[in-house]
Amino acid sequence: MRPSRRAPDELRAVSLDRGVVKYAEGSCMVKFGDTHVLVTATLEERLPPWLKGQGRGWVTAEYGMLPRATLERTRREASAGKQSGRTVEIQRLIGRALRAAVDLEALGERQITVDCDVLQADGGTRTASITGAWVALADCISWMKVRNMVKTNVLRDNVAAISCGIYNGTPVLDLDYAEDSEADTDANFVMTGDGRIIEVQGTAEKTPFSQDEFLALMALARKGVARLVDLQKMALA
Repeated sequence: MRPSRRAPDELRAVSLDRGVVKYAEGSCMVKFGDTHVLVTATLEERLPPWLKGQGRGWVTAEYGMLPRATLERTRREASAGKQSGRTVEIQRLIGRALRAAVDLEALGERQITVDCDVLQADGGTRTASITGAWVALADCISWMKVRNMVKTNVLRDNVAAISCGIYNGTPVLDLDYAEDSEADTDANFVMTGDGRIIEVQGTAEKTPFSQDEFLALMALARKGVARLVDLQKMALA
């Protein structure tokens, strides 16, 4: 039995609320159960120096966790003078995930920065961030279309992400903290709306896992991502 009493293939309650920040070109409050992330997308008429003059744009991401997003206060990284390795790794993952679905030439010589701020953490902050970031990005691009800043489809497909793991010997979907902290194996899957894989991160925390177990996790992830993509489409409808 899972601590949450969910079925092995059951997501937590997921919500994607758009337009939650007045000034951002795109925004989304994403909730995976008790994990809550505020995502904003900002359009800037500038590029990293190494991209100038190449006729294409860029999508990048920043990620952070508020001090009381967790059970005990976490020190602000700004006060430490640098980001942690975990933070850097997650924001790079978010950026890669979003760029996989964007036609950067159609975007033009502009940059969209997606900020993911974790308000409350209960496992799966990176997967929630990616799923909500795509919604904020889609709204930002819609904002551009209304103003005739882009002429063609910039977004090629949806992008969503979900965690899976082996908990008490059973493959399960969408781990909360109670499961993640005790899982034998945990993995994060980032996929497109048509089921193609952008990235897989999998780790044996206690016992190495077999190919059959990996395929079971993959099957769960496909089901979970398909459901998340449906929720993204409903949110944008």
